[in-house]
Amino acid sequence: MLNLKFIQENKDTVIRKLAVKNFDAKELVEKIIALDNERKNLQKESDNKQSEMNSISKQIGSLMKEGKKEEAEQARANTTRLKEEIAALTAQHNSTQNELNSLIVRLPNLPHDSVPPGKSDADNVIVKISDNVPAHEEGQLPHWDLAKKYQLIDFEVGVKITGAGFPVYKGLGARLQRALIYFFLEENTKAGYQEVQPPLVVNEDSGFGTGQLPDKDGQMYYVNEDKLYLIPTAEVPVTNLYRDMIVDADQLPIKNTAYSACFRREAGSYGKDVRGLNRLHQFDKVEIVQITRPEMSYEALDGMVKHVEGLLIKLGLPYRIVRLCGGDLSFTSALTFDFEVYSKAQNRWLEVSSVSNFEEYQANRLKLRFRDKGDKKTTMVHTLNGSALALPRIVASLLENNQTPEGIRVPDVLRGFMGTDYIR
Repeated sequence: MLNLKFIQENKDTVIRKLAVKNFDAKELVEKIIALDNERKNLQKESDNKQSEMNSISKQIGSLMKEGKKEEAEQARANTTRLKEEIAALTAQHNSTQNELNSLIVRLPNLPHDSVPPGKSDADNVIVKISDNVPAHEEGQLPHWDLAKKYQLIDFEVGVKITGAGFPVYKGLGARLQRALIYFFLEENTKAGYQEVQPPLVVNEDSGFGTGQLPDKDGQMYYVNEDKLYLIPTAEVPVTNLYRDMIVDADQLPIKNTAYSACFRREAGSYGKDVRGLNRLHQFDKVEIVQITRPEMSYEALDGMVKHVEGLLIKLGLPYRIVRLCGGDLSFTSALTFDFEVYSKAQNRWLEVSSVSNFEEYQANRLKLRFRDKGDKKTTMVHTLNGSALALPRIVASLLENNQTPEGIRVPDVLRGFMGTDYIR
């Protein structure tokens, strides 16, 4: 969440920058500032009364020793009155604080200055397109037909077992999933990321810490009896490993990678966007997460973008990198680069990764700070994450772009894991 002091001191900047995200923050910011001022006034009044009560309490003993019993009793009555007034002020202060907290979490993160204005993904800026984008050919099979032809994925039985958006991978389809997961984890660990295996369900505090809650509450699967959420991405548990911590500066940057299943309700999805592997409720993904010093976070972001690009190059997939405009930027992100792979049979681009810098937005929620040696002062870290990579659309692109009369050509880097050059 945004820093309250920053909002107070930079009201116009907050309103102007959030307008880039098409978020009208004026009324909300004004209310937050008014509540903060009210909270401070209540605290000041309570402190003054507490000071007055302490002073009177000290006088009671002296008055009793001097035989001024009536004045002592009056002093006791005053302390009782002040105690009641302080209790009422404390209750009012807590109520104001709770209302303030509920409002401040509704403010999105401020976009980086380089974020272009725009309303939707149509306004995103293409940063780079690889030089191996194939020409669209008529007669090319889409991945859902290829999956059926080579018995790789059974969408229908997934519907029977669970429902739409929960496919069953079989044979070489399941092996391809495993090969990709292994390949991504191996490449990530070579790049200095520590592999972790996190839980697939998290509590409300974890969802709040990374910004999924309350913003994405309706998109997450909820286990009512246990009050737990199925994770939408490994970013949530991996980043929360460090919630409520002060890390030593020499530990930074902290770099972790994790494979997990991901669960998203994707309410409102329809049409061609949900065909085959295009949009699922459960899918596999390998994630990379970094925690850095603030002054190093954009250098870290550049490194993460290069790393994800390297994975796509090694897979031989046609890709492009786009800088998200304000209207397409997530609630928590300051700057995001999306990676999209070309779907030859569908003649469209499919998002396979978002690499984002959240600056200190998540750290404020997580209460995650660092301290330099010998320094009593603590500073908020910056957090970053990226998909490296999300599997469904990678598989879709691999199948469609590598279809040949001999079968589906397996990328060189996966052949050792797959045990074959072609899927036939």
